[in-house]
This record gives sequence, structure tokens and C-alpha cells, in this order.
Amino acid sequence: MTMQEASKRYMIPLKILKEYEKWELCGAVKKVMGEWQYDDQDIERLGMIMTLHDIGFNSSEVETYMRLTLEGNHTEPERIAMLNRIRGKTLDEIHFKEKQIAHMDYLRHEMQKKKEKG
Repeated sequence: MTMQEASKRYMIPLKILKEYEKWELCGAVKKVMGEWQYDDQDIERLGMIMTLHDIGFNSSEVETYMRLTLEGNHTEPERIAMLNRIRGKTLDEIHFKEKQIAHMDYLRHEMQKKKEKG
């Protein structure tokens, strides 16, 4: 399957496909008539790459994570640490947003009290 076919069929942005090729993480990807050809294992890896991007990994973190994955199970502690770091960052963002909502609710409540009095 070509880059364009993979992008269209699996809704993978071309940017991610180009990153993947640049990192040379491709399994059986081969050039046929000047175009990259992806197999099922490549599509599976690309799914993981998209998930990592979606959960907040930047490109260099995705590359590191994927290289660790390809090295085998002994890298699992490093990958878990990476996931835990992103998870912690995401929880911090959620808590910050919860505080913002609480402040908004307080201001709304105060305005409502004034409206009822006035």
C-alpha cells in the first residue's frame, strides 16, 4: 500500500507517514517504483504512533518510544515511565481546568445572588 493509500484508508496524516519513514522504523516497507509500500505491521505501528501523538507525546518522544518498543520487552520500564510522565502532565492540566471551572462557578453564583437581591 502506498503512502497516499495508507493515508486515505486509515486516515493517517501524511506528516506522520513522512515522520515514520524518516525515523526508519519501517518493517517491510519497501520502495516499489519510487513509492513506499506499507504492510500490516507498518500500519499497526502507525496506529501506535498516532495514539502517542493523540495522548500528548511530541515527535521526538514518539520516536524514542517506538525505538524502545522495537528493542523489546526489556524496555518496558522506560516506556511505562514515559507514559506515566505524560499521564501526570495530563492530570495536572485537568486539575488546573477543574480549578478554573470552580472559579467560574463561584463568579456565576455571586452574580446570581446579587441578581436575586437586587
